[in-house]
Order: sequence, then structure tokens, then C-alpha cells
Amino acid sequence: MVSSNVCNVNQQNKAGYTPIMLAALAAVETPEDMRVVEQLFTKGNVNAKASQAGQTALMLAVSHGRMDMVQALLAQGAEVNLQDDEGSTALMCASEHGHAGIVKLLLSQPDCDATLTDSDESTALSIALEAGHNDIAVLLYAHANFSKGQTGVCGSAVSQLLYSMQLLLLYYYYCVSVFFLTGGCSSQWQVSLRLWC
Repeated sequence: MVSSNVCNVNQQNKAGYTPIMLAALAAVETPEDMRVVEQLFTKGNVNAKASQAGQTALMLAVSHGRMDMVQALLAQGAEVNLQDDEGSTALMCASEHGHAGIVKLLLSQPDCDATLTDSDESTALSIALEAGHNDIAVLLYAHANFSKGQTGVCGSAVSQLLYSMQLLLLYYYYCVSVFFLTGGCSSQWQVSLRLWC
């Protein structure tokens, strides 16, 4: 049906969602299912906004932790910096919901702007901190400082090294802070501290 161009994949339902937005929420179980979804994404506007809250398919996939859908949407040109009616971006959604892998993927997109603010003047970093996702906050902080320090081709190797060192130090600080805040040696933090000490 998708390949026949019989259906309008940009048509919104009564709730304001297109078939692309609904597919972005689906859990695919087989490679064949994923091929159908990818074909659907090529047929319509992956950057269309829902009529009720202005969310895009990318924002919906991110909010529900659908890494495979996020990757497929980005491959079809989903714009990472689009904002919904409240000013939220896909990066803000990932930061709020604690999807660190998706945050990393979004930050790796060349045009991702982690400094955008929503209608409350919150950034992805402040949202991550407010939600208690300190690991994501470390990623966002390191990304912001790396982006500021980039200087052309000659300085890129040095910038990358400084970025890596800064990220390691921030992660170490995070692990030690959590260790002392939790008041004990849970097995997860024992492993983390052994890696860094």
C-alpha cells in the first residue's frame, strides 16, 4: 500500500498525527518491518508537526526511546532543531526522558544546537539536571564546551583530545559524587570507580 502511493502519508488523524508520526512510535521486530517503515518515511514529510502540540515524528520517537526510529528519521532528513509549541526540541525530549544513547546520537548531528531554549528559557542541559539525569548533563556540558573550543583543521586534533580529557574528568567527578551521595559502594559504582582510580 505504501509503495502504491494510494494513501496520503501526510494526512493527519483527528488527534493531529500522521502515519509517519505513528510509525515512529512502533516497535519493529523484523528487518522486513523496518524496511516498510523506512519506505514510509521516504514517502512523506518527516518534519511535519502534529496539529495539537507541534511535535514531530523525531520528537515522538525520542520521547519513547525508539533508537531505531530516531536513526531512520535522521537518515531521511529529520531536522534535530525543530521546536514544538512549547519550544522543546528532540534533544530536550531525550534529556528529559533519560535516553543517553539518543542524546549522543543527536549531539553527533552536525547541525544539532544544544543551546536552544524552550518557552521557559530551559536548555537541554538544565532539563537533564532538573530530571536528575546527571550522566546526560555531563554529555551536554562537555559537548557545549567542545563546540566552543573548536578552531578549524589545525586545532581539531587538539580540540578532540581536550574534549576527551574533559569528558573523562567530568565522568570521574560524576562517579565520585554519586558514590558519596549514595553513601555506599553499590556494585555498579564499585566497577565505575575501579575503572577511573
